[in-house]
Amino acid sequence: MTVAEIAERLGGVFEGDGAAEITGLSGLREAQAGDITFLANPRYAAAAETTRATAIVVNKDWTGPCPCAVIRVKSADKAFAEAASLLGPSAPTHEPGIHSTAVIADDVELGKDVCIGPYCVLEAGVKVGKRSVLYAGCYLGRATVIGQDCKLYPHVTTREGTKIGDRVVIHNGAVIGSDGFGYYREGDVWGKIPQIGIVELGNDVEIGANVTIDRARFGKTVISSGVKIDNLVQIAHNVKIGENTAIAAQTGISGSTTIGGNVQLGGQAGVAGHLTIGDNSVVGGQAGVTKDVAPNTFVSGYPAMPHDKARKIHAHIMRLPELKKKVEGMEKRIKDIETRYLKLET
Repeated sequence: MTVAEIAERLGGVFEGDGAAEITGLSGLREAQAGDITFLANPRYAAAAETTRATAIVVNKDWTGPCPCAVIRVKSADKAFAEAASLLGPSAPTHEPGIHSTAVIADDVELGKDVCIGPYCVLEAGVKVGKRSVLYAGCYLGRATVIGQDCKLYPHVTTREGTKIGDRVVIHNGAVIGSDGFGYYREGDVWGKIPQIGIVELGNDVEIGANVTIDRARFGKTVISSGVKIDNLVQIAHNVKIGENTAIAAQTGISGSTTIGGNVQLGGQAGVAGHLTIGDNSVVGGQAGVTKDVAPNTFVSGYPAMPHDKARKIHAHIMRLPELKKKVEGMEKRIKDIETRYLKLET
C-alpha cells in the first residue's frame, strides 16, 4: 500500500511523498526503507529524527522533525494497531470441527462452528459458544461455560464451574479457577479450607500466558469486561476487578481485594488482601500496596504512597552516600574543636 492509501484507511492526513510504497512495519530504531513506524510517546521523539522508515504515524498535534513522510491521526497507538492489521500477516483461520483425539463428555453442548483441537478434554456439563476455538491440550472442567468467539490457546485449564464471556482470549498455560490459598492453623498442622466458589470472566477479556486466577472461597472471583492481564499474573480468591483495568506482568493480588475500573497496575506490583483500589488509579511498577488507594490517584514505591512523595523520598535516598560523607566531615570538625577546647581548658 502507498502512504496515501494507508492515511486514508487510518482516517489521517499525510505530509510528504504519498506515493511511496509501504511493505512492512517496524519500530522507530529498527525501521528500514519501505517500513512504516509510529511515535505515540514524546520521550521517543529523538528516535523519530533519525529513523530510516519511509513513513511515520504520529498524533495530529506532534511538531518535531523527521526525515520521512508523516501520517497525522487522532491516536497514533490505535492507528498503528490498525496499520498492523492492514499490512501484517492474516490471522490463522480454523476449520470448524472436533479433532479425533479430543475427549468430550456425552452432555457437552457445542455451539455452531466451534473448533476443538487435538487432545482437548471437555468434562460433563461444559458449554462452548459459537465459533469459539480451543487449541491443543485445553482442559475444561465440569460445568465450565465459554461464550461466543473465544480463543483458548494450548494448555489452558479452566476448573469446574468457570464462566467465561464472549470474545475472551486466554493465552498458553493459563489456569482459571484453581483452588484459592486458604488454610487454617491447628497446632503445627495446616488444615485446608474448601474453596467452593467459581471464577467469572466478562466479555472482551484477554489473559496472558501462565496467568493464574483462583476460584473464590465462596461466591465468585470476578474479572469484569474489557480487562487486560499480562503474562505471569497471580489473582487470588474472591478478588474483584472492574471493567477495562490493565494489569502488567508479574503482578500479585491477594485475596478479597477489590480493584476498580480503568485502573492500571504496573509490572511486579504487589497488592495486599482485603483492600480497595479506586477507579482510574495508577499503581507504579514494583509498588507494594498495603492500604486502600483512593480513586484517580497515582501511587508508587514501598509501601505505596502518592507518586510525587515517593519520588522525593527516592531522591533523598540516592543522596545518602553524599550525606554520609558530609556527616563524617562534620563529626571530624566537631572532634577537632572539642580537642582544641580541652587543650585550652588545661
